[in-house]
Amino acid sequence: MINGFSKFSKKEKINWLFENYFHEDFGAKDIIEKYLNSDDEIQKIHDELSENTISNFYLPLGVAPNFLINKKDFVIPMAIEESSVVAAASKSAKFWYSRGGFKTKVIKFKKTGQVHFKFYGNESTLEDFFEIIKDKLLSECSDITENMRKRGGGISAINLKNESLAVKNYYQINVEFDTVDSMGANFINSCLEKISQTFENEFKTYTGFSKDDQLEIIMSILSNHTPECLVRAEVNCKIKDLESKEIADSKLFANKFITAVEIAENNISRAVTHNKGIMNGIDSVVIATGNDFRAVEASAHSYASIAGKYTSLSHANIVDDQFTFWMELPLSIGTVGGITNIHPLVKWCLQLLGNPSAKELMGIIAASGLAQNFAAVKSLVTEGIQAGHMKMHLNNILNSLNASNLEKQKIIQILNSSDISYSLVDQTLQNLRKGGS
Repeated sequence: MINGFSKFSKKEKINWLFENYFHEDFGAKDIIEKYLNSDDEIQKIHDELSENTISNFYLPLGVAPNFLINKKDFVIPMAIEESSVVAAASKSAKFWYSRGGFKTKVIKFKKTGQVHFKFYGNESTLEDFFEIIKDKLLSECSDITENMRKRGGGISAINLKNESLAVKNYYQINVEFDTVDSMGANFINSCLEKISQTFENEFKTYTGFSKDDQLEIIMSILSNHTPECLVRAEVNCKIKDLESKEIADSKLFANKFITAVEIAENNISRAVTHNKGIMNGIDSVVIATGNDFRAVEASAHSYASIAGKYTSLSHANIVDDQFTFWMELPLSIGTVGGITNIHPLVKWCLQLLGNPSAKELMGIIAASGLAQNFAAVKSLVTEGIQAGHMKMHLNNILNSLNASNLEKQKIIQILNSSDISYSLVDQTLQNLRKGGS
């Protein structure tokens, strides 16, 4: 047990950890210090992004070129540690570039939050009360919403919901928001807390309630379930145009591809893995652009279950000899606010994308997810997923075995046409070292 740890300086925190948990292992201390940024100003930014910061945790930042989205060229930044993701996205982008590229469209653009409360009394009296004070609930938020309204956003709707079938005496004030180019979490929560405060104050003075009527505010919070903030991404072409170096029989490929997607639509074991592949492409861009990948993940998987059964986020069909592969998913993201205006590398990534609006970024992220999914399913129904994945993973295996640069070069050459596995790489390296090469 330690008191006041958060008040320690960074040096004091590191020394305390070093002394108590690493038994004066100088290598452990060296690692922490190596990952600190040499630029004090940049390090200060990182320090203030979180709590009890002792160092930085780096992810590789890669780029996937050749994305054609709505007839516009993009190079997409992707922050991810999985070795094959950027390569797969790039390969998929190149495949579709000559076939019309990706088409994206924002279908809906609403975010919601709720004041959750319990009411003990007559429901019709509560409804009458809500209608009387509804305008005041909004007007009392005017100071908070002013800047957002100037940008074209703000509160778009407010209503009362009876949820007492789920939880006895439970109601919601459901509020809809347009946060324009910001993700808007702090904005939404500030509005909700003000609405909650006004609602409670007005309840106390409303003469329509009896002395037995009671209100209990439970909480006020945004929802990361955002089915009303929805984007669609798709690719399509004639079946014959699917032919490529890896696809000799385009009709056979298209039918196997659609079957693979149908399996993901109807089998939860496959659906989860299928959607994880989509999120490889989604999360990596979300992270690179300074957005909340945990919120995006939660919303995507809730949307995959919105019909009461967990299913695939992507779909495919053939209509009139036209192959179409598409996806709709909720993406609550922003391009201003949060760390997007603070983190130098996030700002760089957004600049690389042409400083998109939130709606434009929704389309870019969705295209990345669809590209990743296409690449994965394409591999699965052709050569298999491990062939390409393990070759990309080879360098990681060699690093874990402490191979030198010369050994890496020789191993890559030796195993060029082999099915890569950890044991094969390990044995080949041992043989190489025994031979003294």
